[in-house]
Amino acid sequence: MTFNSPPAIGVDLGGTKIEAIVLDAEGSSLWRERVATPAGDYASTLTTIAALVTRAERELGLAGCSVGIGTPGTQTPAGLIKNANSTCLNGRPLAHDLAQALGRPVRLANDANCLALSEATDGAGAGAGVVFAVILGTGVGAGVVVDGRSLGGPNGLAGEWGHNPLPWADAGDANAASCYCGQRGCIETWVSGPGLARDHGMRTGQALSAVEIGQRAAQGDALAEATLQRYEGRLARALAHVINLLDPHVIVLGGGLSGLERLLTNVPRRWGNFVFSGGVKDTVRTRLVRSLHGDSSGVRGAAWLWREAGSRR
Repeated sequence: MTFNSPPAIGVDLGGTKIEAIVLDAEGSSLWRERVATPAGDYASTLTTIAALVTRAERELGLAGCSVGIGTPGTQTPAGLIKNANSTCLNGRPLAHDLAQALGRPVRLANDANCLALSEATDGAGAGAGVVFAVILGTGVGAGVVVDGRSLGGPNGLAGEWGHNPLPWADAGDANAASCYCGQRGCIETWVSGPGLARDHGMRTGQALSAVEIGQRAAQGDALAEATLQRYEGRLARALAHVINLLDPHVIVLGGGLSGLERLLTNVPRRWGNFVFSGGVKDTVRTRLVRSLHGDSSGVRGAAWLWREAGSRR
């Protein structure tokens, strides 16, 4: 996709690292740098982001580039951050304070929305009308892009799929865990990395990470294989719920668990049992794909925030 625009800066503000990128009009990276996030220090976080933007422009001989920021959590209508696992951001007017520090307006979006925008713009969902992009990692989030525009909603909650209950729960889902949001049995508690590890530990007594479970299953370990099959069934049900509600053309998987190649085949085989058909056998046309840009999608999507097709909703 080609844009008649000057270079754009994107910043991905994570819990452990802050990454900045400069993209040219065609989406090629001109400059990139990662630094550690000042843990729990809001003022230092602002200073670090401002320094990255300044350094990028100085080294490339640019000035006044657009700046987009991807963050954990969401921004309230009053401009305050909420629901961020980087708790020093909560209750803070992050966009306002960064605009003051940089001397220009900034656009800010949830990191899952940035993933969705990146993949819908020039990634695995490019050209699709409706893209639902999922982060499967330490937590579970999602973003929605329709005709090139990310959805936010009046509460900033579009795509907060991980904090709905796991649908069509069966006897195997009886030991639902409490979620940090205050509810129990949220999708996040089942299909996140820690959720996968918890389920395996409860069934086997083995304390393994999600990565180790995947490795053991690939080596023929029957217990790990059973755990992944349960995981795939839960993810299929959770995504079938999305298809019934949103009917996206493409679902993009991002985050650490998206590296499990088998999900792309096994989950669509299972979700047809739960996608509404009205009793008429039909093929589910939604495609399940892995993010093209991997862990770069968040920072690329932040850069694209000023270039979304039309105005944002």
